[in-house]
Amino acid sequence: MLRHLFIQNYALISHLDIDLASGFSVITGETGAGKSIILGALNLVMGGRADTKTITEGEDKCIIEAEFDGKSEGETLLIRRELNTNGRSRSFVNDEVITQGELKALATQLIDIHSQHENLLMNDDTFQLGIVDTIAHNHAERNAYEQRYNAYIQAKDELAKTEAMAKKAQADADYIEFQYNQLAEARLEADEEDMLEQEQYRLSHAEDIRMAYQAAVENLNGDGVNALSLIHSINLTNADSSLSERLQSVEIELRDIAHEAKRQAERVEADPVRLQEIDERIALLNSLKKKHNVSTVAELISLRNELEQQCNHLSSFDEEISRLKQQLSEAELALQTAAVALTKSRKAVIKTIATDLIHNLTLLGIRHPQIEVEINALEDFTPNGIDDVQFLFAANLNQHVRRVSEVASGGELSRLMLCIKSLVATTNGLPTIIFDEIDTGVSGEIATQMGKIMRKMSNARQIIAITHLPQIAAQGATQYKVYKADTAQRTETHIQSLTAEERIEEIASMLSGNKPTEAARANARQLIMDIAE
Repeated sequence: MLRHLFIQNYALISHLDIDLASGFSVITGETGAGKSIILGALNLVMGGRADTKTITEGEDKCIIEAEFDGKSEGETLLIRRELNTNGRSRSFVNDEVITQGELKALATQLIDIHSQHENLLMNDDTFQLGIVDTIAHNHAERNAYEQRYNAYIQAKDELAKTEAMAKKAQADADYIEFQYNQLAEARLEADEEDMLEQEQYRLSHAEDIRMAYQAAVENLNGDGVNALSLIHSINLTNADSSLSERLQSVEIELRDIAHEAKRQAERVEADPVRLQEIDERIALLNSLKKKHNVSTVAELISLRNELEQQCNHLSSFDEEISRLKQQLSEAELALQTAAVALTKSRKAVIKTIATDLIHNLTLLGIRHPQIEVEINALEDFTPNGIDDVQFLFAANLNQHVRRVSEVASGGELSRLMLCIKSLVATTNGLPTIIFDEIDTGVSGEIATQMGKIMRKMSNARQIIAITHLPQIAAQGATQYKVYKADTAQRTETHIQSLTAEERIEEIASMLSGNKPTEAARANARQLIMDIAE
């Protein structure tokens, strides 16, 4: 439950610090006193949208803290939200920073703030479905359906993607096959380009190379003065044996070089036919590289292999599509089974829902209420099942039930929502519910009965009602008054817990106006005494 609320520099609230009681509490005050401001601050601390305009004029930031009971006895949960004028907002739980999304998720487990506009949720099919699921306690069925729905959607998407790929591949098949055949027929080798260029150079410069070899042979071991004869003429045997040995090694090496050069010169020959073949091969490789926008033969080989895989894949699409269709069929069958189980869980509680709502609506002054919860099958699977859930309503005898949005007045809608909240509260275990003027459009005995329903709800949880009706205010075990007070700087909103006598005065004011009469005070005392009895 909500134990404590602290607000600083939020709209007209400079400082608010109040403990909140368990059971059924009511908050009263004149129109415009600031009840909605307090509710807005509570919405903010529970993850609502931040707006810097709500920061009190002249202040740098606002702070809102809400203290709740924790999961364990004696444990507390302190939630704090800070909003700065620069737009920066921070959220904390027990002084640890959390994201706004995490804060919103936590809030759904702690508190339900029912504002007036939420009555319109009765026009929302998803909301009506959620009511049925809450009463049905069908978490297991919904989880099983959700898992199978996700698997079904995944299988459906995968099949569609593969069929689209197959269609596109078929359209591109001839072109892909042509490209592959062209590269395959080229019989590409990763290192051939360098080898071809080297051979091309040798053949193109054959005469120059042969002459270079011959010049080397002549200079090393030719007629007349040559390198070997000069080295041979050097005699260092007696002067330095080590140098002499090195000269002998050089002589041997030069003789070997001369011999090899002579042999290479004899092997070099012009081959115009082979040179033409190489030129054509290099031209082909360059043409393929340019066509496919790559720089090396290695990249061409990689592309060839990729095209080969695509060609092979074309023939495997039929088999893959057949497999995926079977997979989708199995997923759909499993989903259908889960959907049937989910529908069954919902249909099992619709009579109970209708009976409970009719009973409470009768207490709230609708003499002949009719409620039917209708479940019809949808044409296709949805994330929430295959059920279209509709709450049908009629307030009068011999009147055909129709959708709530079509027939319910504002007062009837308020009463219906209170009955639904009461029904749901018995099953979801939510610790705190706040009703913001749910009594709109009702008065007198009906208001008394609404108060009784909320008081009954408070036996198992904290209920706080913001109300203008004395009949509901009198039902509260605790009453708080919201009021404005002027200071030298500004008008400020405050809240106080009322004593027994202050409660009588406040309820009397609600009965007769700002200046209650003795008759109004007596009436207020009687209202409170009637509740106590």
